Amino acid sequence: MPDIRLKAASFGCTLSAICLFLWLISSATVALLVFSIGLLLYLVSHISYLHKLHLWFKNPVLKEMPEGSGVWEDVLTSLLQYERNNLSKEMQLSAALERFNLTADAIPDGLVILSPGNEIEWCTPRAESQLGFNLSTDKNLPIVNLLRDSHFIAYLYSNAFGEPFKLKSWRDPDIIFEIQIIPFANRQKLLICRDMTQLEKVDAMRRDFIANVSHELRTPLTVVGGFLETLSDMEGAVPKALKTYFTMMEEQTDRMRRIIEDLLTLSSIESNTEAPDDSKIDMAGLLKTVQKDALGLSQGLKKAEHKIHLEVDPTLNLSGSRDELLSAFSNLVSNAIRYTPKGGEIFIDWHIHHKQAIFSVRDTGIGIEQQHIDRLTERFYRVDRSRSRETGGTGLGLSIVKHILIRHQAKLEIASKIGVGSTFSIVFPKSRIIHKKVNMPA
Repeated sequence: MPDIRLKAASFGCTLSAICLFLWLISSATVALLVFSIGLLLYLVSHISYLHKLHLWFKNPVLKEMPEGSGVWEDVLTSLLQYERNNLSKEMQLSAALERFNLTADAIPDGLVILSPGNEIEWCTPRAESQLGFNLSTDKNLPIVNLLRDSHFIAYLYSNAFGEPFKLKSWRDPDIIFEIQIIPFANRQKLLICRDMTQLEKVDAMRRDFIANVSHELRTPLTVVGGFLETLSDMEGAVPKALKTYFTMMEEQTDRMRRIIEDLLTLSSIESNTEAPDDSKIDMAGLLKTVQKDALGLSQGLKKAEHKIHLEVDPTLNLSGSRDELLSAFSNLVSNAIRYTPKGGEIFIDWHIHHKQAIFSVRDTGIGIEQQHIDRLTERFYRVDRSRSRETGGTGLGLSIVKHILIRHQAKLEIASKIGVGSTFSIVFPKSRIIHKKVNMPA
């Protein structure tokens, strides 16, 4: 394509040459007059093309692009090519957007994009039907204005999204959704809503089966244990040669009883879809109870040489279910005692860090290999099966802890080093912290 500047210069040179010729054969006045008329016509042609271009911009249809000559031929040709490229890119973007929308609509889960302020920026039709949204009217509205469940709001603002949140549909309480929030670029969040109703029904059947079987086993085990204990206490009822076997039967019966109790506890926690109590918990008093029980367990395991330290922030309390959290804390402390050799130390700590409340149990025990840490909260998962049986563990303690923490929007963090010890920390969200005023001595 010829250079526009060359065409403009060519016109100027041609007009100048004509005027110079007229000056030579006629007069300067005639040459100046011709130069002025030529320049005026040149400007008029430019104004005419500018007007046509202005009219075209009001309705930019490629087929109606005005034609030009000279300099304007190149300008309009370049503009036409530019518009064709833009139209091609627009069609590609539209096709990509349509494929994205079709893909998003095909996903069985509802998707919602939230702004840094938790306003709804975009959602799929499935999310609209699941959560009762209407994107045309609810766009840019805070999601908490539409989902008013207090525990969902606590989950949203906790920024602890490691575990999903279960939400009952406000339109049909029998429908249960699993909400998972994933932070991504520019402090936005992707909310994934999954219908878990059928899985919850299957899980409820499993829990009911375990609970029913556990209840049925409890009675015969109690009877067997009672008879074994009675026979052992009766002098001469059990020959000395069989005494060892009776002791083993008593121990295994007692172990089965503990497993059944833990199964019933776990089943009860899992099946409880109601939110935990939000009562104020005196953490100093609760942790003193945990320490006292730990000392009793240490003596019962003939490991009374354990040193159990307790450090508590007296100004820091918590809201939640006291009984459930006592069970969780006690499980972690009892594990620390069971897996710490005689003469070891247990450090129980309750403090605030980065605006989050943290309960931690650190021991000087045998430690845990990294490959086992991610699976510790699975039912009946054992790092060392023989040692677990020796220490009286059931393999359900950390699973119970996990489900209690989920109900309290908390998370479990584990750090361990072989031969040095382990630290189990429970991190509670800011929304569950209650600060207590402590009167300073005069």
